[in-house]
Amino acid sequence: MSRWVPNQHGAWAMLAVPFLAGTLLGRPRWAHVPLLAAWLLGYLAVYHAQQWLRLTRIGRNPRAPRRHVRPAVCCGAGAAAFGLPLAVGRPWLLWAAACAVPFIAVNFLYAYANRERALANGLAAVVPACAMALVTLRVGVGVGGPWSAGVAPAVACLLYFAGTVPYVKTMIRERGSRAYYRGSIAYHCAALPLAAALSPWLAVPFALFLVRAVVLPGRGVRVGEVACGVGLLGVLVAVL
Repeated sequence: MSRWVPNQHGAWAMLAVPFLAGTLLGRPRWAHVPLLAAWLLGYLAVYHAQQWLRLTRIGRNPRAPRRHVRPAVCCGAGAAAFGLPLAVGRPWLLWAAACAVPFIAVNFLYAYANRERALANGLAAVVPACAMALVTLRVGVGVGGPWSAGVAPAVACLLYFAGTVPYVKTMIRERGSRAYYRGSIAYHCAALPLAAALSPWLAVPFALFLVRAVVLPGRGVRVGEVACGVGLLGVLVAVL
């Protein structure tokens, strides 16, 4: 099972926080349970499909791509089994899924080029994940509810998780790069007033995210994305 589930804590936070934000800000329903299953299984299916494509393209070890075939097929089938029955009564879910396709296509292109760590690839992955706040809130409030209620939490999640892409690079792969360090700080400086415009209370966590981007790179101290994501989720649920 460990081969089926990637060890990417930041990715799991990105999948969970927007989903939970929309769910808790709306009205939690039983429909959120199969939707969550479809969402997570869909992510696993896409992940393994991309790994199969990447390893097949590299071609160094013909056996390497095979280990991703079964997880991709099984998780894809599971996502369909949970998601399609929901779409019968909520056909708009199919349109929401279609909106994610261009971003997923970008991820596949970067996987094919063996450039999964590219900045643009990470940013492309953030968009559909954060848009799940719109979807889960819509499921909670029903068809007659406004989409606009989910915009603020979705944008707040987007501002945060987009910032984690350059920040994580300053901590790991681009550690010591002055260009990435300055770019990360510049982004967080811009994100702070945008978040505050959504709610003045959001200035608190985003100010902490800015301090983190300034202080921690190069010091060997890490603040986990899961902890920061949970903190953001708490503020979103409390003030929006």
